[in-house]
Amino acid sequence: MGIWEKADMMEKAKESVEASKEEAERVSSLSFTPHRLGVDLTTFYRYFSLRGIRVDSCRPGFISCTFKIPPRLIDKNGNLGCGAIATLVDEVGCAMSYVEGVAFNVTVDISISFLSTAKLHDELEITGRVLGKRGSYFGTSIVVKNKASGEIIAEGRNSLYRNPINNSKM
Repeated sequence: MGIWEKADMMEKAKESVEASKEEAERVSSLSFTPHRLGVDLTTFYRYFSLRGIRVDSCRPGFISCTFKIPPRLIDKNGNLGCGAIATLVDEVGCAMSYVEGVAFNVTVDISISFLSTAKLHDELEITGRVLGKRGSYFGTSIVVKNKASGEIIAEGRNSLYRNPINNSKM
């Protein structure tokens, strides 16, 4: 492959990931107050991806949430983006093993099966269950499905770790 062919491939790759004018305007129109280090736990990323999620039921080892798909999380085909699904699986999985006053968990492994798609304004039901705990490790299972049809959009599993040394202080 010659240098000109490589340059052409690089240009095509760059064009494929470049935001359209409409996408750039949507991102520019977002208003978000930056978090204060050590004070606010909300980051732009979490605010952007999780704003609108509602916890419907929560008990030890189980959580059920509802989430209506907003325009900011759809891809060019009008589907909920795979990255948004991965974020939902990761964040709900982390919430499954959250303990107030104890250091946050870190996802060390995540596996997601993408089974279907969801469209703008579809309402999702996201359920999570703790599969088990051994020492400082937790395993969770998350199911994302279309609330109206019951169709499973994605199934995920998280392995989470909490550093036992930092458990006494946050």
